[in-house]
Amino acid sequence: MDIDVLGALAVRENGVSITPTAPKPRQVLALLALRADQVVPVAALVEELWGNSPPRSARTTLQTYVLQLRELLAQALEGGRSGAKDVLMTLPGGYLLVSGDGRSDVREFERHAGEGYRAMDQGAFTEAARTLAGALELWTGPAFADVTAGAQLAMEIRRLEESRLCALDQRIEADLRLGRHRELLPELTVLTSRYRTHENLHAQFMLALHRSGRRSESLSVYHQLRATLVNDLGLEPSPRLRRLQHSIQTAASEPAAVPAPFDGAGPPAPARAR
Repeated sequence: MDIDVLGALAVRENGVSITPTAPKPRQVLALLALRADQVVPVAALVEELWGNSPPRSARTTLQTYVLQLRELLAQALEGGRSGAKDVLMTLPGGYLLVSGDGRSDVREFERHAGEGYRAMDQGAFTEAARTLAGALELWTGPAFADVTAGAQLAMEIRRLEESRLCALDQRIEADLRLGRHRELLPELTVLTSRYRTHENLHAQFMLALHRSGRRSESLSVYHQLRATLVNDLGLEPSPRLRRLQHSIQTAASEPAAVPAPFDGAGPPAPARAR
């Protein structure tokens, strides 16, 4: 089974799509596919579909949606309905979707991102930039872009987006370490506009601008971020960001003299991401 959720939902068995068009069976498949090879409790599926106000017929209706998914599976499998029950299994307390030897874009993303983080640990910045870029290319849009998300999927979408931001943050850091500051400017312009309170991205933008000989614009980024943090969140920039601002403000004319905005290995926790 092949599973794609980093964008539009697409689940294929034997190369045949088993993705339903109806919204609620689609939600059920989305949650089962994301947690493939794990038992998804009935309670989690009921909460996903109806929140805190499920109808009395919730479990019966859920069973109907599972049957509809098995019908789609049966069409894709040579084993028919009996084979479908072996792929979408009913187990005590919930359901389990068996992925077999298929691919999952989430698992591929996590594997490539992990390799990229380890390369960062080792100071192999070229390898880190390449591997993390490959991980990010697996995203074709927001996670579950064409699925109506209930409470469970909304939580998973936030988790996946946080993982994507960590990988993006570290790929940009690797590119900065490789001296690609000018190439990063267009991307960071967009990202800092999208994530208006994300301190790491703004720190990277400040550093890229300064190393490109644009010190005044770099300091303007800091002041704009500070105004946003104070007005929207009632917070001052972190000490680390203030140190970077001071370094840029007092630096000699040589841009390379400014220290990187953060040190250390692995994915740093995104700061105040909106």
